[in-house]
Amino acid sequence: MKARWLVMSATGAVVALSSFSLLGGFGEKVDFNTQVKPILNKSCITCHGGVKKASNFSLLFKEEAFAPAKSGHPAIVPGDADKSELIRRLTATDPDERMPLDGPPMKPEDIETLRKWIDQGAEWGDHWAYQTPETPSVPSVGTIWSRMGLTNHPETDWSTNEIDRFVIAKLHTTEAPGGGTLMPATIADKATLLRRVSLDLTGLPPTEAEASAFLHDASPRAYEKLVDRLLASPAFGEKWAGMWLDLARYADTKGYERDPGRSIWRYRDYLIKAFNSDKPYDQFLTEQLAGDLMPQATDEQFIATGFHRNTMNNDEGGTQDEEFRVASVIDRVNTTWDVFQGTTFGCVQCHSHPYDPFRHDEYYKYMAFFNNARDEDVTTDTPTLRFYKGADSAKLVQLRSFVQKTCPDRSRANAEARRVELLARTMEPKINSHDFDQHQNAALLDAKFFGIMDKGTARLKNVTLTGRTRLYLAWGTSAPDAQLTFRLDNPAGRVLATAMAPKTGNQWKDSVQVISLPNVAGRHTLFLSLNSPTKPKDWVMIKWVSFQPALAPQAEATLLSLLNTHPEQTPIMLDGQGDLARKTHVFTRGSWLTPGKEVQPDVPHSLPPMDVDGQKLPRNRLGLAQWMTRPDHPLTARVAVNRFWEQLFGTGLVETVEDMGTQGIQPTHRELLDWLATTFVQEDGWKMKALLKRIVLSSTYRQRSDVTKQLVREDPYNHYFARGPRVRLAAEQVRDQALVVSGLLSRKMYGPSVMPMQPDGIWQSPYSGESWVLAKGEDAHRRALYTYWKRTAPYPSMITFDSPSREFCQIRRLRTNTPLQALVTLNDPVYVEAAQRLADYMAIHGKTPAQQLQAGFHRLMLRELAPKKLAILTKLYQDTEVYYAQNPAEAGKLLASATASPKQAALTVTANAMMNLDEVITKD
Repeated sequence: MKARWLVMSATGAVVALSSFSLLGGFGEKVDFNTQVKPILNKSCITCHGGVKKASNFSLLFKEEAFAPAKSGHPAIVPGDADKSELIRRLTATDPDERMPLDGPPMKPEDIETLRKWIDQGAEWGDHWAYQTPETPSVPSVGTIWSRMGLTNHPETDWSTNEIDRFVIAKLHTTEAPGGGTLMPATIADKATLLRRVSLDLTGLPPTEAEASAFLHDASPRAYEKLVDRLLASPAFGEKWAGMWLDLARYADTKGYERDPGRSIWRYRDYLIKAFNSDKPYDQFLTEQLAGDLMPQATDEQFIATGFHRNTMNNDEGGTQDEEFRVASVIDRVNTTWDVFQGTTFGCVQCHSHPYDPFRHDEYYKYMAFFNNARDEDVTTDTPTLRFYKGADSAKLVQLRSFVQKTCPDRSRANAEARRVELLARTMEPKINSHDFDQHQNAALLDAKFFGIMDKGTARLKNVTLTGRTRLYLAWGTSAPDAQLTFRLDNPAGRVLATAMAPKTGNQWKDSVQVISLPNVAGRHTLFLSLNSPTKPKDWVMIKWVSFQPALAPQAEATLLSLLNTHPEQTPIMLDGQGDLARKTHVFTRGSWLTPGKEVQPDVPHSLPPMDVDGQKLPRNRLGLAQWMTRPDHPLTARVAVNRFWEQLFGTGLVETVEDMGTQGIQPTHRELLDWLATTFVQEDGWKMKALLKRIVLSSTYRQRSDVTKQLVREDPYNHYFARGPRVRLAAEQVRDQALVVSGLLSRKMYGPSVMPMQPDGIWQSPYSGESWVLAKGEDAHRRALYTYWKRTAPYPSMITFDSPSREFCQIRRLRTNTPLQALVTLNDPVYVEAAQRLADYMAIHGKTPAQQLQAGFHRLMLRELAPKKLAILTKLYQDTEVYYAQNPAEAGKLLASATASPKQAALTVTANAMMNLDEVITKD
């Protein structure tokens, strides 16, 4: 229905003539992102989006939505809903015409929203998360309280910092059914705050000495001083590194069927040190994505790239290396988006995103940043960073000195020394299996081990030589008389050199040797051929092929000495350059077996471009990281602050921490999220400790966690933060807390993972024969993040408390509540031992059972037991003591002591029950 409206001035003169819908002309402007997009995603995108474009009509991208459909006419006519085919089809009565087809009709109010949107011009909008955040104005506290009619209310001085003002402003707009407004809770008592912030910042409860110091500090800055001390504690880095291990899918094994060990604990230690040193988040991100590409990369930066070497590795016999190499690359792409961009980018592998503005080919342009990584899906887990010690470390210094002194180009001496040093330090398969080409008896080429059988030949095409070049080669076979020969041809096929490479070991153990090549430059072809007269079916494993410029004899000898040692190593990322760079293709329907057009590295067009203001970023992982940490990037800072908020409050400002896209839950406090994100970048310089301190100093964080009937009714999940956080402790915290309060916890930091007590029979390793070897001494009582993590058999008590297997990136842990959790804390040997030690403490800190119970509970919770709970626990102690007096053998079995007394056993059982109380395994 249309009407013509006269717009008149105050004097009555006609000043404008307008025509618009009676239904859509007045009222508030319809917002595309919050009102229209959810309707389209819910009812239309399934058939008209990235996966399917029925009638050649898509509502995913603006240009597609307004383009002519199959009929030749656009479905949306901006400014005129009545002429828009979209509205006609939504309101049609013919079931063959009405949309959604074969589904329930769209709700009238949703159709009306779409109608108003079209009549208002059908303005398209980018999703809020893909727009660069701007710093919003901080609400005025006085104005807020005044509007609430609480000018003289005692709560008007409640807010501590800007966070509280945003929260109060939101509470003011949230009215209860009775006409009232949600009010913030009062500040929690000091004991509660001490336990809460200690668990949040360090993952550990406070000791009694720490509690005494804080509770007796009456200064105005007592709480801030406590926060500063916790941020400076070594335990801070351990707690937040533990959080990051889920994101990095960290494990001490490679995964899949055999699930063999992987020595990558140095990456875990890197995380601890990074958090403790308050490494800026932009640097933290860059080092993990591209530390190896940073100028003059340090050991720490190489180790940081272990973030993307935590991918699983399938070295089972008979698997296709390239398939699982590609799987690792895809995992790296998806994990990068999950962790740093908070967006479900993974589905773009197979088709354009159904709901967000990402096209199919953009996935592979992004994948091209990661596709040059030199790691292969092979047994050796290369490339690695090698750590020389003692005499070998001295040889490395000698090698560097040799090269610096003998390099003919003095201006490049240091660079050449660095290159050779990295050759010795970063062991990698310089030529990987997919680099070999099939030739002659090609069926015998087993790319799994770069292997060839008798009479077989492997070919490496287009090798660039620079003149005086050496061939470094490592190979082995079980055939005793096997001979490996190589032949170097020029592009016209003329033989330039042939030689025999002496056998250096079997296929599992070999050493690097060097072979001189003729002094030729240009692109050539290398053939490797095997002859095994007595065992023709035995095959050779070619593990290392590298072409290097010739060195002085003394330097070359030292290098070979170093290459053939077996020092400690950790997996790292390295990229192939030049001839070793890969091409990236779009995979049709996501399958690596059906490559399509070639693409170059680039980022999605819906986000800011990589090159701005004359700055051109390199098209590699380093350039990608620099793009992600630019101030104009809309996602990186938002995702980071949202994750830290979620860790402290149990729920993020965007609840779906893993998805800020259009299918994610809308932020409860959009302005607060943007303020935190921009402040994090502009004022804090990406410093994570500054962000955390700001949050935990806020009154919002320091509120009591008590729940009133109104809050249960109006805000059961605490979306508006009208009370403090109350969340069950994470799996690691449950265990660490038990060790702290019992006095068992070892504060030892860093080093290889340990194997504390766990039930027998958990591990089944039929191929490797590996077994769980119980740690000795203090290693048995180290913090949970040091526990050896086997992907196919993770530590059982942590899995019960919702830890992931870490086969893939886990963005957030969904909290469950099952009887198994109580069975763990009541029966697991770790908790029984902790209860026994706590009982020992209780026995010497009280004369009566009631005093002993109060002493134990105070150590757990820093407060006294309520009379009702004290009575129940006292009765438990008394009944248990009677039982063990009648069954002394059971007391001995519980305490593993023939001289155990019924009192000791009863106190242990009661201490165990106390440690299992809901309030003990909960942060309130």
